[in-house]
Amino acid sequence: MTMEIKYPQIGICGLSCQLCPMYHTDGKSKCEGCKSEARMSLGCKFITCAIKKKRIEFCWECNESVNCEKWKKHREAGKKADSFKCYQKLEDDILFMQNNGSEHFMRKQNLREEILKDMLVNFNEGRSKSYYCIAATVMEIEELEEAVLKAKKDSNGLDVKSKSKILHKIFDEIADKKMYRLKLRK
Repeated sequence: MTMEIKYPQIGICGLSCQLCPMYHTDGKSKCEGCKSEARMSLGCKFITCAIKKKRIEFCWECNESVNCEKWKKHREAGKKADSFKCYQKLEDDILFMQNNGSEHFMRKQNLREEILKDMLVNFNEGRSKSYYCIAATVMEIEELEEAVLKAKKDSNGLDVKSKSKILHKIFDEIADKKMYRLKLRK
């Protein structure tokens, strides 16, 4: 008997698959999310523990989550560094889901993903996907919407490289004011 996965775009540990560069890749390296069939067969320690052994969808649903060393270590590492995916909002996202539910979180992530897709279609010169994924993760939805709207207005008729520079400049100005980090932390 297989377990029903209600939120395939939210990682078991709390990461948002929808805002990951690998989720927005075409070709063999495309990832369909942490709970996709391909990822489930890889043997991630969170998949093995939560879904395969305990039959729960998220680490925070586990009775042992408060004392779980694996999850604690993952969250602590996420406070300091990123992998190919931005972890800067992991703790905030987990807390949001615990307080407001996964459905509400999904609605917000869907909005973020739509803005991200717009950026990738209209402003990605081939080198900005990760940057836009990070921006979609760390910035407020309203800031993203306003920045993209302004960039579209300011870049009307320009080539994609020029459009990208304009959006980067707008994002960088917001990031400077709000102390956002729009680069992966190594």
